[in-house]
Amino acid sequence: MRSTTRMTAIVLAAVCCLAAAGCASSGQARQPQEAPAVRQSQVQAPRTSGNAAAGITWSRKVHPGVTVAEIEDAFASVAAEDNIRAVGELPLSKELELRSGKPGKFLKVYSYCDPAAARVMVDFNPSMAALLPCRISVVEQEDGLWIYTMDMDMLINLQGKLPVHVSDTVQRVRATILKMLERGARGEF
Repeated sequence: MRSTTRMTAIVLAAVCCLAAAGCASSGQARQPQEAPAVRQSQVQAPRTSGNAAAGITWSRKVHPGVTVAEIEDAFASVAAEDNIRAVGELPLSKELELRSGKPGKFLKVYSYCDPAAARVMVDFNPSMAALLPCRISVVEQEDGLWIYTMDMDMLINLQGKLPVHVSDTVQRVRATILKMLERGARGEF
């Protein structure tokens, strides 16, 4: 019972963040669908078997040779094109290096928000405010850089039938986050 309640809370939290702010990886990861069609296929994924969080995320392995700076430029370019705001960064690996004096693997969280979309979603479901803003993370692993974000398709579907204006907003935000994921992995800006 406790596990079910916890998973429900995690899923609701993820829905709120992704849908409101504009912002899968296990061996069976989900590929983001092209908006607005709903279809799923396999994507390459890191080793995360048995991890509940992996079931509610999209991931992309960054193409060889693409730098963190190119990923960040791609994120910024998509944000500008789609009128979504970069509202914060959490450079975790840099902070850990400052604390320990030792360099480590890259880890940084990028936060984005579309204020109008956030308002629409919070008006629809006030609980969604707890998960603002949306996040995209770049994680260095043994096999290179990976980009992670929430699986918006699964989370949107958990909301049931949405009013048209809410659905349109969610699909627009979903398309932006998907574009950031794809272009970031290729370093295209």
